[in-house]
Amino acid sequence: MEKLLILAINPGSTSTKIGLFQNTTPILTKTIRHDIEELKNYPTIPSQKNFRMKFILQALKEANIDPETLDGIVGIGGLLPTIDTGGYLITENLKRWVMDEKGGSHASNLGLILADELSEEAGCDAYIYDAVSAGYLPEVASITGMKEIKRKSLSHVLNSRAQSIEYAEKIGKNFSDLNVIIAHLGGGISLSIYEKGTLKDSLGDDIGPFSPERAGAIPIMAFVDKFYGSKISKDDIKKKIRGGGGFVSHLGTNNSSEVEEKAKCGNEKAQLLIDAMCYNVAKSIGSLSVVTKGEVDVIILTGGIANSENITSKISEQVKFIAPVEIMPGEYELEALARGCYRILIGEEEFDEWR
Repeated sequence: MEKLLILAINPGSTSTKIGLFQNTTPILTKTIRHDIEELKNYPTIPSQKNFRMKFILQALKEANIDPETLDGIVGIGGLLPTIDTGGYLITENLKRWVMDEKGGSHASNLGLILADELSEEAGCDAYIYDAVSAGYLPEVASITGMKEIKRKSLSHVLNSRAQSIEYAEKIGKNFSDLNVIIAHLGGGISLSIYEKGTLKDSLGDDIGPFSPERAGAIPIMAFVDKFYGSKISKDDIKKKIRGGGGFVSHLGTNNSSEVEEKAKCGNEKAQLLIDAMCYNVAKSIGSLSVVTKGEVDVIILTGGIANSENITSKISEQVKFIAPVEIMPGEYELEALARGCYRILIGEEEFDEWR
């Protein structure tokens, strides 16, 4: 079998993760940490491109990898328009969308920008795979009680879909044969349900459970009463929702292990917050189960917080009547990107183009 060299790129707010894979086997993974003060020199996320690129090129040089030997490059998708799950060839249209930040400003947008830039030097195609905006909701699921606002799917598609596929392989079935509810438990929490391999609905961090650093669904009338007419800016409100919500709002930390430790030491507020988060995750799983009329083959708990037996056992106890619960802790986004790119390169999976 031909050996293909694939580079996966996953930028975060203060880091850039890269993975070099031979087919789907990792031969180099590296997390490049960036100084927050240096990043402040760049007025927009896209303007960080050259700054981050020099670190990627340096990492490849240190590994004695010439970019021209790469067979494929894949980046995390970023805040794109609603697209299908799977892979997309990076085109000028997609690049322009994230450069103009039409879907919002987020470090993940750089995954597409960096992959495209490097592909020109490498002389190979560049792709994105399973962007957070991937998945078309059925019309009935997109309608809200305000005609001006429609729901769209925003969730941890990359890790969630990859873990679901891996689970199907583990039990000797195809992902397309299963109905899966999967909860990604991390700094942000999102849940999604796949019916026979197709994303049918999801609960993102603005309409689902609160998490270590995000507010989740909150009573909207109370929110209006609290902030309407106040001098707080739009950006500051957004920071309270994403980054300053959840555990951060109540206890000043986004470290779930720290909150668990406080609870073990008798801190009643910490214990109540953990119980409330688990309760809300379980309630969200229950709400998604109606999408397939209760026909659910498995409930998967994944993400970094899924390493906590205390938290996963609390959630499992409340939802195990719906379907068996599988614990698949951790985040494998670089691996998921590389596997998706590999399937495209060998013709096992087709890529799409956004127009």
